[in-house]
Amino acid sequence: MGRFLGSRSQVVLVLSAAAALLLALPAVLARAAPAVGQPAAASDVAAPVVPVNEPAVRPAAAPAPAPARPRPEPPGFLVVAPGPSGEIVVRSRPRGNVVARLGTRTEFGSPTTLGVVRKRGRWLGVVTTHLPNGKLGWVDRRESPLRYSRTRVSLVLDLSARRLVLERGDRAVRKMTVGVGRPSSPTPVGRFAVTDKLSGPAHSPYYGCCILALSAHQPNLPPGWTGGDRIAIHGTNDPSSIGLASSAGCPRASDADLRVLMRRVPLGTPVFVRR
Repeated sequence: MGRFLGSRSQVVLVLSAAAALLLALPAVLARAAPAVGQPAAASDVAAPVVPVNEPAVRPAAAPAPAPARPRPEPPGFLVVAPGPSGEIVVRSRPRGNVVARLGTRTEFGSPTTLGVVRKRGRWLGVVTTHLPNGKLGWVDRRESPLRYSRTRVSLVLDLSARRLVLERGDRAVRKMTVGVGRPSSPTPVGRFAVTDKLSGPAHSPYYGCCILALSAHQPNLPPGWTGGDRIAIHGTNDPSSIGLASSAGCPRASDADLRVLMRRVPLGTPVFVRR
């Protein structure tokens, strides 16, 4: 019976200890939990989870800009004249030998004007009287500051038809019958340019009212000829020669047609001569 009394006492002690623990538990929990509305301590915040072996996300690269489209050439033919320096240095080829240093005036006193045929970087291929027919001179735009202009006007000479056409763009403005060079001194073919517009009577009564001097040369001068080798579109004191192949190479036109050309054709205008 004494053993049963001892067991009962132990049970009572165990129950008393459990009750004390239950009474103390709220206070322990109150100390451990953060107060409402207060931030948790740094040690209470869970550390961020870092992915393992996962590459960092990089921002997408900006697309490359589209290449700029080259600007289209303005309509018409490019013409240049001396700039502030008053000089154009003409070379035989890009970086070649100097063949001419042109001032502001031609040998006949007109403003110096060159028609541009080609472009090669900063170099311009120009028609000039200082080189043979068909050969271009070359001007460095860095070496020779230039003034630029454009013309939509051109002249087309058909030797077989003996017809000169004044064109503006693709439109024929005026068609003219002209005389051309005789078989022994034919009018040279190729691309040339108008260099001067002159009074005919001031040079000779044989030239009619007007002269449009060209950059072309006559390589087949008649025997004994002393009038120079430059080709020009001019009038004549013999109107019956217009329409014939009888000149030393120069196209001959009527005074009425020439006066139209003098008004409407600027210096530097291209002249295309075809067989």
